[in-house]
Amino acid sequence: MNNPMIKNGLLLALFALLCTGLVAVVNQQTFDKIKLQQQKELMGILHQLIPEEIHDNELTAQCTLLQNKEALGTEDAMPAYIATAAGKPVAIAMEAIAPDGYNGNIKLIVGINTQGEVLGVRTLAHQETPGLGDKIELRKSDWVTKFVGKVLKSEDDKQWQVQKDGGDFDQFTGATITPRAYVKAVKRAVWYFTQHQAEIFSQPLNCEAKHD
Repeated sequence: MNNPMIKNGLLLALFALLCTGLVAVVNQQTFDKIKLQQQKELMGILHQLIPEEIHDNELTAQCTLLQNKEALGTEDAMPAYIATAAGKPVAIAMEAIAPDGYNGNIKLIVGINTQGEVLGVRTLAHQETPGLGDKIELRKSDWVTKFVGKVLKSEDDKQWQVQKDGGDFDQFTGATITPRAYVKAVKRAVWYFTQHQAEIFSQPLNCEAKHD
């Protein structure tokens, strides 16, 4: 132990071990609180997307998992929350991924009624460039509200593109990749729902999502 290098190395290893243990303990103790907070945030977003006046059920209690890589942008099963009135489906809020954002995946959720009209869209998670691509967040810009009331007339509806490509949606100055990926992801989700509505509504409710 007289070798200073060995001694310092052991001290560093001990320090790293203690830090790792401390992080693990903190993570364990805050896990439930974080999950609860995330659940509350999700409930808030769902109520923003699907107006209370059109449904009479608790949205997080009526959740099914959808799996379609082409439509939802991921191989993972994605939650979809079904709104019902008097027991009949009236709308849905589907989570999806835009896999081709400027900095990777953009996770979003789309509210659609049974007539295929978009009720609202919100961004759940992303790593887009602050000041450029982050206008997909409602607290930074009202850009996501431009989807409200939109109806997809066909799978290749030309209006569902950014204006630079001839569509209806504004692109961000210096960050066209982000809105282009976002519009494509919403379009794919809406088309999937309109084409598989009955199938989706007949699926079992199998999410782990809970409400308090």
